[in-house]
Amino acid sequence: MQSLYSIAQTQSENIEKEEKFLLFSIDKMYDLFLINLQLLVEIKKQAADLIEKSQKKHLATSEEKNPNTKFVNNTLLVLLEKNLQLKDEIDNKRLNCWELDDEYVSILWKEIKESDLYTTYMSTKVSTFKEDRDFILDVFKEIIAPNDKLYEYIEDKKLTWVDDLPLVNTSIIKMLRKIKSSHDETMSLPKLYKDVEDKKFARDIFRKTTLNASEFSKEIDGKTPNWDQDRIAELDKAIIKMAICEFVKFPSIPVKVTINEYLEIAKEYSTPKSSIFINGILDKISKEYLESGKLNKVGRGLM
Repeated sequence: MQSLYSIAQTQSENIEKEEKFLLFSIDKMYDLFLINLQLLVEIKKQAADLIEKSQKKHLATSEEKNPNTKFVNNTLLVLLEKNLQLKDEIDNKRLNCWELDDEYVSILWKEIKESDLYTTYMSTKVSTFKEDRDFILDVFKEIIAPNDKLYEYIEDKKLTWVDDLPLVNTSIIKMLRKIKSSHDETMSLPKLYKDVEDKKFARDIFRKTTLNASEFSKEIDGKTPNWDQDRIAELDKAIIKMAICEFVKFPSIPVKVTINEYLEIAKEYSTPKSSIFINGILDKISKEYLESGKLNKVGRGLM
């Protein structure tokens, strides 16, 4: 959608360049996934480092000499720290942002330590794996993911990451929830693309919508009696064209799924009334296509 919007705004005809940027942006989304996962490891490391320094104080208190190490020994954090796949990905891609900008690790560690979640968790010195995992999940959802400073940092690092952040954070939560025991040391990271077809779909929906943009624009004409093409927001046009493309160029995707998906996108990115407007147009077009036989859907229940 953003790539199609960009083409419309710049009136670019260089599809290859835009497609290359699209795939580059998707790849960089995986980098965001990795650094946000690694952030948990870095927070653990900083906490452990501070404990070690406190113990070495010349006039250390009894609490500093014998600290509660429950957080730094959290079994889920230990698993992440030991995960070779995560370490290799971070090293190979040189994603060393938390070494360069460790003040954000400090900010988050301070918030965690001052939270009620942490106080309750640290009220005992032992816990089950489930308790350890649930605590980290709560910390990630309630403290790390919504942190404004972290959001600003991510926005400054790469503009496209702001839109990727909700999906990335949801993926991290799903991954952590799947870990069932402290013995799951070989846990694998999810792949960026489910399979070859997954990546192909991203390219196809972009290319087919772009190459058929003029034809799809004509389909919109007449469906908006109170609006002319110039008055329809470019973002709404991009959403409608992508949906039309799925209607006619992707026989395995049900019409209802297409409409629902693009209405959700409209609610997220466009104006408050856009989803109602877009729903009306797509409903008219899909019914016309069904009556004329233009919908070429394959499989049961795809209409």
